[in-house]
Amino acid sequence: MESTQVASIASDTSDPPAGLRAIASLRTLTERLELAQVEAALRAGMSWQEIADALGVSRQAAHKKYAKKVDPTIPVPRRSK
Repeated sequence: MESTQVASIASDTSDPPAGLRAIASLRTLTERLELAQVEAALRAGMSWQEIADALGVSRQAAHKKYAKKVDPTIPVPRRSK
């Protein structure tokens, strides 16, 4: 099913079970897309702070959520001390 169809089902409050399933599906898709974008950002040389700023979260939150999930072959920029 296309993501726009899922979003339409998720926003329709006339069928809560279908809406909740659609929301769960969108959440899964969002998580996969967000990880792909974080990996792309790291490959592009963005720092965890820059990624966090773009996501609207703290650097610590972004790092905690994604540091162990990103492709280990990506050279991750290190903070200077």
